[in-house]
Amino acid sequence: MAEKFAGYGQEAVDWFIGLERDNSKSYFTATRSQWETHVLQPLTAMLESLALEFGGTVRVFRQNRDVRFSRDKSPYKTTTYGVLERSGSAAGLYAQISAAGLYAATGYHEMASDQLERFREAIAHDKTGAALVAILHKIHSAGLTTMTLTPPLKTAPRSYPRDHPRVELLRQKDLVVGRLLPPGAELASPGAQEHVAAVWRAGLPLGAWLDKHVGESDTPPEVRYGARP
Repeated sequence: MAEKFAGYGQEAVDWFIGLERDNSKSYFTATRSQWETHVLQPLTAMLESLALEFGGTVRVFRQNRDVRFSRDKSPYKTTTYGVLERSGSAAGLYAQISAAGLYAATGYHEMASDQLERFREAIAHDKTGAALVAILHKIHSAGLTTMTLTPPLKTAPRSYPRDHPRVELLRQKDLVVGRLLPPGAELASPGAQEHVAAVWRAGLPLGAWLDKHVGESDTPPEVRYGARP
């Protein structure tokens, strides 16, 4: 029988606070059971429950960092996160727990060059570009914000006018919307799952627009990102 999601209590928040203070193998090893019980298991249970509504396959990412090409050699991520990967959609449904609380999001992150080309063409087009602006307006009205995860271009992309009415969107290299639920009574209750579900529901029109006008990259992941352990 699958574990029932009950929220993220103070134990989860405290574990991340401790990790931020001591990001070391010794800390993680000594507190691994706390992480598994209060962080990993609730996250997995929540995603599995949400998959009943949204569909998709649960994927929870490893806690240790790939430090091979990073100046920061701290061994562990200060967030624990996972996604629902849905067939036919490149817009992952994302959830992340950390000392800051529970962040939920959806959209396209780190678009490849072929995706960016289609993305910009759709934004520049009067009909599809205006439709995206309307979708984002409705999403923002629901309390979600657009997150800039990859630094945007400083000006309009080549071949696009700098005074284009949607130049701010043209400059973006990803398009992700989300909302944070900070630590408190709601985070520590089963209602935290509804926070994630509400964000995902509000963001579904954005995912549908991106899937229709951008879609998956033609470049295989192993070429885009390189081999990963």
